[in-house]
Amino acid sequence: MQNYTSSNTTVTGYLSRPLNEKILLVQVLVGIFLYVNSLMIFTFLKKEAFRTDTRYVLFAQTLFMDSFLMLLTDLALIGQYFQVPIPWVPCCVLCVIMGWLSVGTPLTLVAMCLERYVAICMPLRHADISSPNNRRRGLVVIWAVSMLIPMFTLVSFLSLAPPAFLLTYVVCSIEMMQLRTWVSTARQTLLLVYFALMCSAIVFTYIAILRAARTASSDSKKSTHKGLRTVILHTFQLLLCLSQFVCPFVEMAILRIDFMLFINVRYSNFIVFYIALRCLSPLIYGLRDEKFYVVLKRYASFAIATSS
Repeated sequence: MQNYTSSNTTVTGYLSRPLNEKILLVQVLVGIFLYVNSLMIFTFLKKEAFRTDTRYVLFAQTLFMDSFLMLLTDLALIGQYFQVPIPWVPCCVLCVIMGWLSVGTPLTLVAMCLERYVAICMPLRHADISSPNNRRRGLVVIWAVSMLIPMFTLVSFLSLAPPAFLLTYVVCSIEMMQLRTWVSTARQTLLLVYFALMCSAIVFTYIAILRAARTASSDSKKSTHKGLRTVILHTFQLLLCLSQFVCPFVEMAILRIDFMLFINVRYSNFIVFYIALRCLSPLIYGLRDEKFYVVLKRYASFAIATSS
């Protein structure tokens, strides 16, 4: 059984570390991708046709979630690097929101693939299935399902931690909320179950669209093959999400050995699985989609001309 992992460190007692090129690199990359995502969100909001199309709405949701998650994880990374302790209550809120967003992105990717399946394999029913009411219900389901694992982590933490424990300070990370080994194991098991279900949905979608591509007429083959390529790219994103789910296993093992090594490993995972992963959605939809790319290019050119 694992002991409480909290720290009684005070705010004035944290270890000060010099700013180095790794942290500066992260800030530059986060700034660039937040700017690109913000430009795409602005493009989505300014065009009514995008706001009423289910696939663009789902795309915009990934942009919102990825941007917010990137910002929060960057703040958490800076706090961990400089060993800045904060009270437990804001730490819990931060971890729950980050967990919520990190699960929400792959679920939205699955929804985007299913939307392409309906559009290609059931074109006559696409308008009815992708109606505004169904779209709102789908978004609510994504947000609700995404919240299950973070809520499990929060409830288990509050049930295990004594009241005085919440008054202490801690260098915030999701691992600090896992006060027992079984909590960590259960959380990772739930994440793997999520991924297995999402992979099953992706495989079903891919096979169905592949069959549709073989039987499609010459007029619809182009759009069918484009939808198939999009599903393949989403599958690649989902595989990266699997690696992101596996990362906590490695990080927890390293945390028990050396805390500073844990910080360095988490830094590398942040670069690969948060920044790199979160820049794929703009490339897949924002630049590959012809309609969105034309509008985005116009707003980007205007922004550059205004800044200069």
